[in-house]
Amino acid sequence: MHSPSPIQRRRTRQIRVGKVAIGGDAPISVQSMTNTDTRDVAATVAQIRRLEQVGVDIVRVSVPGMEAADAFAAIRREVVTPLVADIHFDHRIALKVLADGVDGLRINPGNIGKREHVKAVVSAAKDRGVPIRIGVNAGSLEKDLQAKYGEPTPEALVESALRHVAILDELDFHDVKISVKASDVFLAVGAYRLLAEQVDYPLHLGITEAGGLRSGTVKSAIGLGMLLADGIGDTIRVSLAADPVEEVKVGFDILKSLHLRKKGINLIACPSCSRQEFDVIKTVNALESRLEDILEPMDVSVIGCVVNGPGEALASDIGLTGGDKRSILYFHGKQVERVPNESIVDTLERHIRAQLAARRSRNGKRET
Repeated sequence: MHSPSPIQRRRTRQIRVGKVAIGGDAPISVQSMTNTDTRDVAATVAQIRRLEQVGVDIVRVSVPGMEAADAFAAIRREVVTPLVADIHFDHRIALKVLADGVDGLRINPGNIGKREHVKAVVSAAKDRGVPIRIGVNAGSLEKDLQAKYGEPTPEALVESALRHVAILDELDFHDVKISVKASDVFLAVGAYRLLAEQVDYPLHLGITEAGGLRSGTVKSAIGLGMLLADGIGDTIRVSLAADPVEEVKVGFDILKSLHLRKKGINLIACPSCSRQEFDVIKTVNALESRLEDILEPMDVSVIGCVVNGPGEALASDIGLTGGDKRSILYFHGKQVERVPNESIVDTLERHIRAQLAARRSRNGKRET
């Protein structure tokens, strides 16, 4: 297995969203958000179950009205994953989902009107131990801050966030996490770095409205990677105009690349060249598809020739090095057999699942 991450994470206070701890010494969690109509309970529950299958830690659900709030109660009964309700303006929706067992609120206290409305929501959240995320976006800054700064800036985003924090501080509510998102990488990174210097609350990272699957993945990997490498960030959401399942996969891949989480199969694969003895790209795509259900960590190297294959196998739980007609299979760097190239995918999947089953048996764990 690869070495631990050299990143020294920023120390924060810790909160809990249901069973998931955020901040302090807790692992960085991966979130996503449903894109179904929340009023369609069956569709929303089905999407949450698909997110659970790829290991999501927390799911956010938009609750734009009372019909959606009624549906949320039914959704809550159907799933075990911690749920965060995304609410704007109407404090009654927040009170409804709090009564129905929500695990977290995304609601900016300055946007829900009268002080007594804010107090009612905060009081109910405190009674139930439910945290609040203050979520600031560059695209929806307060008008006076737009006038003051002329355009979204890191300072403007942080000033907006601290305004909302001050409201909660006055009400003696500190079960808080904060996000200051922007679609521009440098704007978001600058805002998070500035905010991290001023508060000890856990931070929810994201590059908002990042784009489609390819461009959004690149933008998110760069922005979140810069912050995570600085030790900033306690939970992340990759915002893609794509299937939310892809957000979770990308999120874990970002964390795995920085050695901040070990979850699922870590496939080390060569980009392939004329030296390859089998179709590496086709093999890797097939393995990724077949092994999506595995959430336990394992390093697997798939290299098309003998130039780098044996070396990568030394650092892998299971390694494969391409050979003429038959490729070499390694366990922890030791050669164990030669595999016909036409059966590489089946053989690797069989050995991966067998090693994980043996690991579970040794650890006294049942398969999940």
